[in-house]
Amino acid sequence: MRRCRPAHAPLPSGCPVARSSARLSIIIMAAGPPQPGAEGPMAGSAQGERPPGALVERGLTTSGLGLVNLPDGHRAADPLDLVELAHQVQKADEFVRANASNRLTAIAEQIRHLQAQARKVLEEARRDADLHHAACSLVKKPGNIYFLYQRESGQRYFSILSPKEWGASCPHDFLGAYKLQHDLSWTPYENVEKREAEISMVEKLLSQQASLPPCTEPNFQGLSQ
Repeated sequence: MRRCRPAHAPLPSGCPVARSSARLSIIIMAAGPPQPGAEGPMAGSAQGERPPGALVERGLTTSGLGLVNLPDGHRAADPLDLVELAHQVQKADEFVRANASNRLTAIAEQIRHLQAQARKVLEEARRDADLHHAACSLVKKPGNIYFLYQRESGQRYFSILSPKEWGASCPHDFLGAYKLQHDLSWTPYENVEKREAEISMVEKLLSQQASLPPCTEPNFQGLSQ
């Protein structure tokens, strides 16, 4: 006849039921006490809600771009990396300022050069206007050289006779010789050869441009020859 075990009596240590009960107790203790208002351990996940009090995820990059160079993503950031980054930013600012200063210096030099050219153009225009108002008893034709004289009264006039042709009988003071260009500008006699060389170079360039096929960009071939 089998004897019944009392309900409060402990189970033998080698019993299978005792081992199962011990494992169940360990699992329950690891899970912790149930949260108030939760119907089960997966109640919050089933509804797609985040656990209360969760922090924003943080990483080593911002928008996929690393701010500092970290060979090991699991170690703490080296303060020297931030110092190096600040030095690079400061160095970049210095280079940008230096480049801007160099460009402005070049522009200032160009402005001074253009101002000098503008003064030269104005002086030549004033000289040409004065020469055109000089007295002349003949029709002036482009390409010819005319000699400028001044009388005792202060009147200036053009003549086709040079001081050499006048000889010792030159009646008035000789002021200079000028060549009348086809654009009705005047070139001093000492600059005639230089001016003719420039005109010849421009004409050569224009003839080469006309003989070449159409091009969207200017062609300066032969300019230095």
